[in-house]
Amino acid sequence: MERKIVLYHGSQYIIRTPAYGKGNRHNDYGLGFYCTESPELAKEWACTEANSGYANAYDFDAEGLSILNLQNGEYTILNWLAILWENRVFQPAAGIAEEGKEYLLRTFLPKYRSFDVMIGYRADDSYFSFANAFLNNSLSLRQLERVMMLGKLGEQVVLKSKRALERLSFREASVAEKEIYYPRRNSRDAKARAAYREEREDGRAADEIYLVDILREEWGNHDARLRRNLSE
Repeated sequence: MERKIVLYHGSQYIIRTPAYGKGNRHNDYGLGFYCTESPELAKEWACTEANSGYANAYDFDAEGLSILNLQNGEYTILNWLAILWENRVFQPAAGIAEEGKEYLLRTFLPKYRSFDVMIGYRADDSYFSFANAFLNNSLSLRQLERVMMLGKLGEQVVLKSKRALERLSFREASVAEKEIYYPRRNSRDAKARAAYREEREDGRAADEIYLVDILREEWGNHDARLRRNLSE
């Protein structure tokens, strides 16, 4: 991430000065101001079927801020899942799914709350369903990472601290027409789900790693088998 960039926030409103401490604490990475470096993605995220929205543009200076980038190679998709499951509201099925959630939270949850900025996948409905499929042992670790990359639903930049929000300078707000951007959002979602179905059709290979295998073999956060599996 470059230190001086332009960020975009999709919303139903023009937001000149984002307020610290507002928003939904059950978003992917908890309370924060959710942005993207893509104006087109911001416009997709701004629209509903009934209403157009705005892509709010800001200059952002990250100099001196602490940044956790979940996609820089230091972290794995299990770290992302642990953060997601700590923040999003859902009830896993009893048995292996519930046990798996608790194990991943205990073993793979990074100490992320003190960072000013976080960068990672955006868990909209598609991504969240893929995560649940892994939790319920119907999608392997390799398949999960592949479908997340193939779906290309977008990377988000989340400003977590008051200090980070103070580095934003409002530029402008561009209209996101629902007639254009809501269908694009649906198309992106459909492509992600098609990638998911293709992965599922490959079946359960003998050498695939599922959540139940990680639990049984007690994989750790820096386990060499984890890195090897994800790089194959």
